[in-house]
Amino acid sequence: MLIDQYLDAILLGLVEGVTEFLPVSSTGHLILLDTLLGFDGPPGKVFEVVIQLGAILAICVVYFARLWRVAVGLKDDPAARRFVLSVLLAFLPAMVLGAGLHGYIKSVLFNPTVVSVALIVGGVAILLVERVVPTARYHAIESFPAPLALKIGLCQCLALIPGVSRSGASILGALLMGVDRKVAAEFSFFLAVPTMAGATVYDLYKNWKLMSLDSGLLIAVGFVVAFLAAALVVKTLVDFVGRYGFAPFGWYRIAVGAVMLAALYL
Repeated sequence: MLIDQYLDAILLGLVEGVTEFLPVSSTGHLILLDTLLGFDGPPGKVFEVVIQLGAILAICVVYFARLWRVAVGLKDDPAARRFVLSVLLAFLPAMVLGAGLHGYIKSVLFNPTVVSVALIVGGVAILLVERVVPTARYHAIESFPAPLALKIGLCQCLALIPGVSRSGASILGALLMGVDRKVAAEFSFFLAVPTMAGATVYDLYKNWKLMSLDSGLLIAVGFVVAFLAAALVVKTLVDFVGRYGFAPFGWYRIAVGAVMLAALYL
């Protein structure tokens, strides 16, 4: 039984790492896999949230040079300060709403039916947005005005509904506001760092007393696998999006959501 749990943790970590930065909802995929596998993980859905930090760590490693330039340039470089301000402004709405709605989201929305419906609706939204994307006006995060960053952050709040996709909501919002495709994808990567770090810390704080050594080991396994998988995916995604756009992910979402609803109710 214990071996099966660790095998499930490896599979879930792999899926998390592959899907975290795709507009397909990594949390939604984890919830669906939990249902299909009968995964008996740590209480409070802590596993599904915390392993996402492994994927976020991959961003810090893959983009270390750029993040380091921003960090050392904060004192003298206006562009570095605009980069940090944009990320923080976009993070703010999710931080406030996520803390306020944490209990409701975990108790009511973390179920496969909500995820399946959200996957389908989000897939349709991607296909529609791809048809009406305006000409890009913003080609660098450093050029984002403050209101634009805040609006992208408000779009990200839609992802508090499992299955919507944090990256998908922020990317589509950015595209509709005139952000270049590759820049929209990269901004969603950087925005994930404070967003998921905050969610992880808050979740661990809320569920700390329920944790055990076995729970910690399962999370560690999923964390490491998610990190390795995400490190391989993130650069490839930017090139893929630049060439093919986001429509393939829309069709994928619709297919997965429909199959899962059929499996649940037929």
